[in-house]
Amino acid sequence: MYTLPYFILMRTYALILALSFLTLGTACSQKKDVLATAKAQAATKPGPAAKAYPTAQPMTNKAAEFAVRKTEDEWRKQLAPEQFTILREKGTERPFANKYADNHETGVYYCAACDNKLFDSATKFESGTGWPSFFAPATATSVKVQQDNSYGMSRDEIVCARCGGHLGHVFDDGPKPTGDRYCMNSAAMTFKK
Repeated sequence: MYTLPYFILMRTYALILALSFLTLGTACSQKKDVLATAKAQAATKPGPAAKAYPTAQPMTNKAAEFAVRKTEDEWRKQLAPEQFTILREKGTERPFANKYADNHETGVYYCAACDNKLFDSATKFESGTGWPSFFAPATATSVKVQQDNSYGMSRDEIVCARCGGHLGHVFDDGPKPTGDRYCMNSAAMTFKK
């Protein structure tokens, strides 16, 4: 028969062994993720053809920056609740359960708040994120970009250049030719064939 101290000692060794495996497994997976990210970014550096596509213009944060200006009450009356949450309160819809993530039709995406032309379907691609993704905006006056440091992250927020509505974020891990991934909320857009 085993004595109580021996049983406690064996449980302690088993716990230490399990924690070691968990720690090593986590460290290895982090290293793989870093390598995968570095390879993906190296493969998507913008090439010469990227100059043919428009990019988001920086926000100026001036009072009259946006041509369409309404009160929050006016926006609330005009927009559906989910659209208001995303466009005016900088919300995010659930991935894979939105209207345009799987849309493969030819057409144009417009701002759901002001009907500004945002993206052309020719620049849409499958990012695997669950949100509609594009490698370039439709025109140089479609969207604007500003730094977003919410939720302890540093990202680049994309807003409609006409009304300032929040659309999503842009990342530098997209496909060629631009290397950009404009990750947008479906509810912030409408689609026309």
